Amino acid sequence: MLKTKQDIINKIHLIISVVIVVPVAFVYGFKPELSFDMFLETNDEHNFYKAIMGLYLGFSMLWILGLFKTKYLKTAIITNIIFMLGLGAGRVLSILVDGAPTKGYIFGTIAELFLGIYGVWVFKRTSNLNTF
Repeated sequence: MLKTKQDIINKIHLIISVVIVVPVAFVYGFKPELSFDMFLETNDEHNFYKAIMGLYLGFSMLWILGLFKTKYLKTAIITNIIFMLGLGAGRVLSILVDGAPTKGYIFGTIAELFLGIYGVWVFKRTSNLNTF
């Protein structure tokens, strides 16, 4: 998985993403009230957040594959970029339209944008080196 300094540089954002996204997925799916002022009432609401949980866990599995299998690394990096920059962009839009959220969400926005931009940097760097 992480054999060299180069491996760490190329994969650390995937590891950080998995470590954060997996627990958040389970919170979304089973206990959203632990982190949010959100109390689900209908089966449709529960279904929606379980679907989000599945989406987060599915992407996390792909990122884990990329950590261990070289042939999946490029796909893992691309999907991580899209995932993180998509979340970050949605949060920035919300800040502009809805106003500033709590500090935790602001930190999340910064972290998602950072991980996405870091992924772009790794992708460009490794594509130039033909390491995929």
